Amino acid sequence: MDKNTYVKKKDIILLLIILFIALASLLIFKITQKDGNMVVVTIDGAVYKEYPLNKDISVDIQGVKGGTNHLVIKDGYADVTEASCPDKICVKSRKISKTGESIICLPNKVVVKIEGKDSPEVDGSTN
Repeated sequence: MDKNTYVKKKDIILLLIILFIALASLLIFKITQKDGNMVVVTIDGAVYKEYPLNKDISVDIQGVKGGTNHLVIKDGYADVTEASCPDKICVKSRKISKTGESIICLPNKVVVKIEGKDSPEVDGSTN
């Protein structure tokens, strides 16, 4: 067995270990993630409004500088279906329903986040 073949086998083993750890982490994250019960909308960092996730609503949110986002809560999911921003990344985001998930519109400075009964009031980035 030459040296190059041996290095390649080690590389493959290392890659498989990293892949296994990544998949296990994702699985653990998905299993421990809880269903949310509240949709919290913030504009420019300040809480704008809170909506229950179990009530179907459709509302326009006025972001900064006159920008708008259309929020739809239906069947236990929150979704931004329309936005005045140029890139529309928030509209392309998937529907959210689990605690900690969010839809963010940077140009309008609007954040739609799912929270639950046991969601911490202080996030991990604050002291």
